[in-house]
Amino acid sequence: MQAELIFTGTELLLGEILNTHAQYLGQRLTALGIEPVLHTTVGDQGDRLAAVIAQALNRSDLIIITGGLGPTTDDLTKDIVAEVLGLPMVLDEPSLDRIREFFRRRGTEMPEIMVRQAYFPAGSRVLPNPRGTAPGALLEKDGRFLVLLPGPPGEVRAIFEGSVEPFLLQLGVSGTVSRSKILKVCGISEAMVQGLLKDLGGRGNPGIAYLARPGEVHIRITARAPGWAAAEEKVAELAAKVQERVAGYLFGTGEEELEEVVGQLLLQNRLTIALAESCTGGLIGSRLTSVPGSSAYFLGGVVAYDNRVKESVLGVPKGLLETYGAVSAETAVAMAKGARGVLQADLGLGVTGIAGPAGGTAEKPVGLVYIALAVPGGVDCRRFLFPGERPGVRWGASNAALMMVKDYCRKLEEGTKA
Repeated sequence: MQAELIFTGTELLLGEILNTHAQYLGQRLTALGIEPVLHTTVGDQGDRLAAVIAQALNRSDLIIITGGLGPTTDDLTKDIVAEVLGLPMVLDEPSLDRIREFFRRRGTEMPEIMVRQAYFPAGSRVLPNPRGTAPGALLEKDGRFLVLLPGPPGEVRAIFEGSVEPFLLQLGVSGTVSRSKILKVCGISEAMVQGLLKDLGGRGNPGIAYLARPGEVHIRITARAPGWAAAEEKVAELAAKVQERVAGYLFGTGEEELEEVVGQLLLQNRLTIALAESCTGGLIGSRLTSVPGSSAYFLGGVVAYDNRVKESVLGVPKGLLETYGAVSAETAVAMAKGARGVLQADLGLGVTGIAGPAGGTAEKPVGLVYIALAVPGGVDCRRFLFPGERPGVRWGASNAALMMVKDYCRKLEEGTKA
């Protein structure tokens, strides 16, 4: 099966909004064994959209159109599809009820203009939208399928994964499928990762690709095979070898984020944590509290940018700051102990460094960060030198700090099992 993707919206043509749908849908379709053969972006002009849809119906088995399902006058997709297919527009009462309920739950009355979102070309299979008010639609014409999706990325994903993908699987589409697995590591450069894996292959089948992110590297393992099971087997075999090589740096797979992994470990070990952040400016606290349920282990944090805050709130001795400086192992240790003591947490994390672009010296260059983890019975303090500009230094420091917490929790678990 071959697929054609049509993206509507003048804002996409003008570059005002990044088109993330192409990447997402391309990956999902390829994984299903469906070949994307053409992408077209069309502005909010009905005649041009009609021409593109008519052409697509003559050459592709599956046409997916994103955008233009809203209630305003420039949302033309459903009307144009109905025009091209020679179908009337009809009201879908269940959809209208769901839209009314959407507004009722928010304590407001539904604007009359929203009724437009409940109209579809006759014969449409309505695709519920769990993330918004604009449902999608699925139509068949002479053995070809048209899928209409709204524009917001979150809504595209929710409808595609909830309704479109199951439908395509029921069709029994066949062909070479692609399966992937992403392993996430930090505390190691992309070049070093490739060095560890150089003898495991690269562009073969299965293959390995690398994506460098600030403070971390993603390793994507991909395999192609006639069926899902065969492709999954290839991926799993190579992934096991890769995981063994990068075990000391690995923090998650797939959609997992480091803060989620750390949060789960803190929960499992019944530990609480408090933060004292300087150069990261609350970034670590923000990441930890982005995880639902983090109040079970995160007690609070102090953004101690000024030395007076380090002294008065965290209890860092003034003499220590004058002797060693704010960016030093000694200060990081005192900050970690202070956070742990002031907030009465099991763990205290202290971070201080020079994020740049200014402030560096020959002795203490930009990118220098000290991270200390105070635990029952002692303090672990480490020195890091992160490359890149300010955002990269801060993100790298937050990753390194969270990895220290992860490693401590893992060792604690291993000690308990021993």
